[in-house]
Amino acid sequence: MLETSARLLRLLSLLQSRRDWTSTELADRLGVTTRTIRNDVDRLRELGYPVDGRPGVAGGYRLGAGAAMPPLLLDDEEAVAVAVGLRTAASGSIAGVEETSVRALTKLQQILPPRLRHRVSAFQAHVLPVPSRGPQVDPDLLTAVAGACRDHERLRFDYQTHSGAASRRTVEPYRLVNDRRRWYLVAWDVDRDDWRTFRMDRIALRTPTGPRFPPRDLPPDREIVARVARGVGEATWRYRARVIVHAPAAYVRDRLPIQVDVEPLAEDRCAFEPGSDHPQMLALYLGLLDADFEVVDSPELAGALRTLAGRFQRAAGAAAS
Repeated sequence: MLETSARLLRLLSLLQSRRDWTSTELADRLGVTTRTIRNDVDRLRELGYPVDGRPGVAGGYRLGAGAAMPPLLLDDEEAVAVAVGLRTAASGSIAGVEETSVRALTKLQQILPPRLRHRVSAFQAHVLPVPSRGPQVDPDLLTAVAGACRDHERLRFDYQTHSGAASRRTVEPYRLVNDRRRWYLVAWDVDRDDWRTFRMDRIALRTPTGPRFPPRDLPPDREIVARVARGVGEATWRYRARVIVHAPAAYVRDRLPIQVDVEPLAEDRCAFEPGSDHPQMLALYLGLLDADFEVVDSPELAGALRTLAGRFQRAAGAAAS
């Protein structure tokens, strides 16, 4: 009986972790037969869990919606992860979730066993997250856009660009990307017939959503994230320069604070195009590469380097005297 109860808990945990499972997948995970899975699903239904089934040879199960759900089951690692996530969300970039996250964390701590409550309390008492300094996004906007991504529905919205220009966009939404400070939407711009990235805090959504669309082929998620990271940096740079570094490309990539395309020129030479709002800041970052470099066609950066070189030389001379 004890073994059966433990297996039911594991089965329920699996059903909560993913939308759809086949009988074979569940049986393989739990080390039992598909017949045992059917019997265990019937027991869960008797306990009040709305488990929906699909008939057929490849039939499977999912947790249904619209019924009163018993308490969510979490193992030790999952409980700690949820607590850490709630504590982090309290200082995040989504407007209005700070107080809600704290309330949810308090409720979670009340139902945790003593050993976990002690770990979570230590984390909460000794971690001081820095509040987000970036713009915050309405959670209703995030959920509406996420739903349109899921259901493949077009969106219409008013948008304000980095320069302040206003426009109205019609897009096919695909992914939301978060960089901890800001939220971005990756979508296909219908009018421009190309992929675009939009800052969520600059979107004023128009309702209702548009018609459904057939989804396009997407690159892997990691490539989407890398593309957004590059686009975000380049979109906000006022000054750019081509820099040739006397070092291997892999060395330069590891030293850069953000992801930038680095072009190998030889075994010990490479080139890339960094940018910044201030040429002085760009000059300082290049100094941190700890390698010789040449600046190509950027008088602003060259002037900033000369200014810094003179300042450092004077400081070194004063220290030596």
